[in-house]
Parts: sequence; structure tokens; C-alpha cells
Amino acid sequence: MGSEAQDVCQLELEAVIGFNGHVFSGLIVHPDREHLIYPLGCTVILKSLKNNKQTFLHGHTNNVSCVSVSKSGNFIASGQVTFMGFKADAIIWDFAKKEVFARLQLHKAKVEALAFSPNDKYLVTLGGQDDGSVVVWNVKTGEAICGSPASAHSAGHCLTVQYSNLNDNVFVSAGNGTIRVWELDLPNRKIRPSECQTRQLKRIVKCIEIPEDDSFFYCGTTSGDILKVNFQTLLLSGCGPVKHKFSQGVIAMRMLKTGDLLVGSGDGMLTLCNGTNFKIIKNAQLEGGVTSVSLRGEGHQFFIGTDAGQIYRFGYTDFKPELFSSNHNNAVNGVSFPFGSSELFATCSKDDIRVWHANTSREVLRISVPNMTCNALEFMRDGRSIVSAWNDGKIRIFTPETGRLMLVLNNAHSMGVTAIACTKDCQKIVSGGGEGQIRVWEILKGSSRLLETMKEHKAEVTCVKIKSNDKECVSASSDGACIIWDLVRYVRNQMVLANTLFRSVCYHPEEYQIITSGTDRKIGYWEVYDGSAIRELEGSLSGANNGMHITQEGDHFVTGGDEKLVKVWHYSDGVVSHVGIGHSGSITSVQICPNNKHIISTSADGAVLRWRFPHRSS
Repeated sequence: MGSEAQDVCQLELEAVIGFNGHVFSGLIVHPDREHLIYPLGCTVILKSLKNNKQTFLHGHTNNVSCVSVSKSGNFIASGQVTFMGFKADAIIWDFAKKEVFARLQLHKAKVEALAFSPNDKYLVTLGGQDDGSVVVWNVKTGEAICGSPASAHSAGHCLTVQYSNLNDNVFVSAGNGTIRVWELDLPNRKIRPSECQTRQLKRIVKCIEIPEDDSFFYCGTTSGDILKVNFQTLLLSGCGPVKHKFSQGVIAMRMLKTGDLLVGSGDGMLTLCNGTNFKIIKNAQLEGGVTSVSLRGEGHQFFIGTDAGQIYRFGYTDFKPELFSSNHNNAVNGVSFPFGSSELFATCSKDDIRVWHANTSREVLRISVPNMTCNALEFMRDGRSIVSAWNDGKIRIFTPETGRLMLVLNNAHSMGVTAIACTKDCQKIVSGGGEGQIRVWEILKGSSRLLETMKEHKAEVTCVKIKSNDKECVSASSDGACIIWDLVRYVRNQMVLANTLFRSVCYHPEEYQIITSGTDRKIGYWEVYDGSAIRELEGSLSGANNGMHITQEGDHFVTGGDEKLVKVWHYSDGVVSHVGIGHSGSITSVQICPNNKHIISTSADGAVLRWRFPHRSS
């Protein structure tokens, strides 16, 4: 295996569509004003605002839970979650070299928040609710100076931490019923907390904002009001707005040079309000709850991240939202290209189908079906419709230009539609369901007709592919069978059995062989004529192979799965030529574009990645 690994080249990653909007204050504009920093799964992405080029910081072993950037911009810090009983890493990255500067291991299960001191001397990290400690680190050496429980026994969990703007030895932490100002005593290696008196007010604080002069600090609460606390006396000096509170809580806040506050709330409203009496000056409604507000430069422009995976750009003067990028915020289940076109592709997820422009990664169209999950989709050969399989047992057909619903096949399957394929003549659809049935539908103008039901599979059908002459199809199922069906007589031609849960199947373009993959990590080559096994390859070292696609010439195929690697294989030799490292969630599907220039892969963390296909068309 060692010698093999040396010969395998790396796939070139061209672009990533994805942003984890559930990380509070995860979207940050770098002090150089030219880069956006945001998390996606286990990676931290740096995106250039000049040319949209992306750089990736790989190093975390699980999802990134918090991100922070030092005032000078030389360092980035990120924390992660992990499993109970294990240590969760915080990593300090060198921004110039784009590599790990120090790895900090102390907290258990989760790093909740982190903040740099104003002169890059120290980093303070806060553990999650299973850890409950706050630790100060020396940035240069990467060693812990001291730690302490984050909140008193009588108070709730601590949720956020922020450093003073002027003093390297003072920071503020806040959370459920607790607001504390800490002072670092370096000679004695101690941090000493002082409680802030909030009188009768009991609040859960989600975010802290400290103006540049350190005179006050603001705490945004889940109750939708903002507490203003005096930094010197630690007494509450104001609380507002009194009447019209921010709906669903204040999640993110930024102070502008003018003394006004930018407030992002859980209902998706971004509000510009007065810093003293909290009177609303301007507001704008966005899609999804606001989780990040970040200023670019002096605040003439700001970027907003929402939990719906949207990134917006605002100008201070016009205060109009411009959609900077949109992303899936749930697992992406499938991807499909229109026949013969590589410019567009469609992906499906919970709540929606999205059509993307391949070269720019821009969202062209979104088709929403709230609270439903789309399991699979395919473009009709004529390009006039998108056929999609949904977990409510319906097949929905949409127009690709406008997203208008053309036709619904109700009750297509009793346990959700899990796989779908269309014939070349655009007259029929073959669908597979969660109960194991294969159904063939005739599509008429404005209506549909069930032609036949074929019941042999004992479990969910995971993949259906149709032969080019429309007279035969193959279905893969979780029951360990792949069945080749006759679509003229609607009977079984051949059956392939293996001790696995099949996930995907492909016809070789010459259609005398099929290749399969599944949970046993093997890739199987089978004879269509008699169902005999030709060859078996070790597809991955760990986890299932979920997605597979073969080129139109049949020279190469691509696989992806729980190993999180995209692999390009030679069909005849059965060896891996290229490996793509970049996904941080399990890969759900892979597709090679018709002109053999790109590979699109999708994953369970909501990411869509575009790779350069390494082999030219023969």
C-alpha cells in the first residue's frame, strides 16, 4: 500500500460551495480587507474578495465550532467539537503561511468560543458545557498559562468570550445568568474574575461587543434586549430597547465608528440602532437567522452570515443587502448534469433543489418544497424538466428555467422515493422506493400512468440506471442484491448478490458490464449477460462507497464515500490514479461533467466541491 500511495496524484480542487452558518460569529472579514474567513465542516475557508479564490485550512478532526482572527491579522484561531470524553482541539493558524502554528489541547468535548488579546500575546479559549473552563494561552509558545471554571456554581453555562481592545490582561465572559470581567495576573499565573451586577435582570448572553475605548461593553441576550455595562465599575448602565425587543434574540453585534450598533437577530433582521438609547435607524430582512456580523475596514461595508447558509454584503450608505453567496445548509443528497451540458448542474437537499452555474459557483435557481427532503434528481434528456424523488412518497417534475411545478406523481412509493431514472425518449420514469419496489411510469402531457410494479427487493432501492436503448435497467438495493430488469416484459433478467448494502451501480458505456459499490468497501465488476463476478477491488480503507460515476468513454470512473476522499480510477487496470482530499463530511454523490473537465462531489455537511478532472477525453 505504501508504494501505491506514492504514485497517486492529488486532484486539484477548484471551488467549494458551502458555509456553516450555524457557527456564531463564524464569518469574519480579515483585517487586510481582502479575505473572508468562515468554517465549513472540519475546514476553515479563506476566500479572496478580489478574485474569489479559496484557500483551505485542514487540521481539525471534527466540525469547527468557533473562529477568531487576531487584531493584526497574523493569526487565525479555530476550535472544534469532538465526542464525549475526548479532547477538543483549538488550533492557531499562521495566516501568511496558511498552516498550523500551534495546536492547543485541554478542553473536553467542545471549544465554545475563543478570542485574541489586542497585541497577539494571548489567546483565551472557553470550553463547552461539558468542560466549563476558561483557559489563557501564550500565543508564541502555544502553552497554557492558566485556567479556571468559567462561571460560578450558582450560575449557568458560559457561552461567549471577548478580549478588551486596549489591555492584554483583561477579557469578558458571559452566558446564562453570568457576566464576568477577568484579569490575568501573569507573575502568579492566575486569572481572577469580577462579577458584573445586573440587579434583578436574569439574562442569557449570546454575544459581547466592546467599543474601541473600553469604556463600556454591550451584551446581546436571547430575550432580545441589549445590556450596556460600565467596564470600570462593572455596573449595569442601561438596557434596551424597552418596547420593541429584537425578535428571537440578539445573536451578533458590531459597534460602528459612528457610535451606532449593528444588531443581527434570530428572525433574520439586521438592524442599525443608536448606541445609547437603542432607537432603530435602519433595518433589513434577510433569509435565515443572522449569526455573524463582520465589518470590512472602517465599517463602510459589512458582511452578514445567516444560519440558512447565506452570506450577504451591505454598504453602509445604502444599507441594501446584496447576496454574496448562497449555500446548502443541510446534507446534499445528489447531483445531476443536463444531458450534454457542463455549464449547469443541479443538487438536491432537505427543503430544496438548487441549480448552479458550474464555473462561477453561483446559484441560478432554487426550487423550494418546505419540510421535505429530495433524495435524488435527474434532468430529462431533452432538458425540459427536472425529475425529483422526495421522502413524502411523491415524484415532482419541475421546469429547469423557472422552477415551476409541472407534474406531481402522488403516492409513487409508500416509504418515500429513494432513486430515480428517466428513459432517453423522455416518455418514462423508473423509480425505486424505500419499501423495495421498482415502478415504471409513463409521462403523458400533464398526467402520468403507472405501467408496472416490480417487487423483488426486500429493502430500500438506492440507485437505478437505464440502458441506452431503454429496454433494460439495473437497480441496486440495501438488501444486497442488484437486479437487471427487462423493461419490455417487466421481468427480472439477472440478479447479482453480495454481502453488502449496495449504494450505487453504473453501466459501462458499452453496457456488457456493470460496476457496483456499497458498504463492504468493495467495487465489483459484473457481467450483465449472466450476472457473474469479473473482478473485485478494495474501494476504500474505511467506510462505505456512496457515490460512483463513469465517464462517457468508459476509461475512468470516480468514487466517493464515508472515507471523505474522491478517487479517480482506471476502469481496465482497476487502480487509483488521483485522490481528492477536501471533504469534511461523508461524500453522498459524485458526478463527472459531460465534457470531462470537472468532477462535482457533494457531502453530508452541505458542501458541494468542484474538482478538475485529470484525464483528457480520448
